Amino acid sequence: QVQLVESGGDSVQAGGSLKLSCTNIGSWYSSNCMGWFRQTPGKEREGVAHIGTGEGRIWYAESVKGRFTISQANPKSTVYLQMNNLKPEDTAMYYCAVGGWYGGRCDATFGAWGQGTQVTVSS
Repeated sequence: QVQLVESGGDSVQAGGSLKLSCTNIGSWYSSNCMGWFRQTPGKEREGVAHIGTGEGRIWYAESVKGRFTISQANPKSTVYLQMNNLKPEDTAMYYCAVGGWYGGRCDATFGAWGQGTQVTVSS
């Protein structure tokens, strides 16, 4: 069974940086992408950054382009999200998930999800 564990969430000032990590500590899972998503109370979950196992398959939400960088360790059981120049609107619970690469991004609807790590950015 896949078990995704996120870490790295914290409270920072605007303009600061954080690096989130997500590791699958469970059994091997055949997926072709891993992704970061975020959600705040009362809002729908949104994709943040996704990475596919195929070379060059990376997707970013417009709101984080140029500030966030997704990367994957080798073996591909760990994915990172480097977040720079954080803004208060980045405040959310960040989730890691695995899924299938469809339509240019990672669709984790039927995949596996972690428990989340909280990121809070104060102005």
